[in-house]
Amino acid sequence: MQEWLHLVYKIPRNPSKIRVYVWRKLKKLGAVLLHDSVWCLPSHPKTKEQFQWLTVEIQELGGEASLWESQLVLGMNEESIIKEFLSQVDKEYTEILEELKKEEVDLVSLSKKYQQVKVKDYFQSALGKRVLEELQDARGGIHG
Repeated sequence: MQEWLHLVYKIPRNPSKIRVYVWRKLKKLGAVLLHDSVWCLPSHPKTKEQFQWLTVEIQELGGEASLWESQLVLGMNEESIIKEFLSQVDKEYTEILEELKKEEVDLVSLSKKYQQVKVKDYFQSALGKRVLEELQDARGGIHG
């Protein structure tokens, strides 16, 4: 059974830059919004550490935050949560594949983008494997 982390927080409305800052951090981590200000990540040592840091940061910025660990017992389908995580990364992987089709390709930039997406690919998307293969083929085509 999958273990989950839930970050629950409340931030003052103003200044709005704090809200935007926290939202961007959550998106960068690949967190999924389950309900008003309840964000979710699969529980791993790395994700737990990242959510712990963000919890402390929110508190230091004048907000309230708590971090929960859980297992789904009843209600929401766990597969639908996992699909949401996969959907997020697959969208970004698709953008990389589209870029690879172009005539002028910046492989360094696309490789960097791939690494950024891979960090939040918690459930090993099949599309991510394809992107890696195509990036490797593109590098081989240029050097080979």
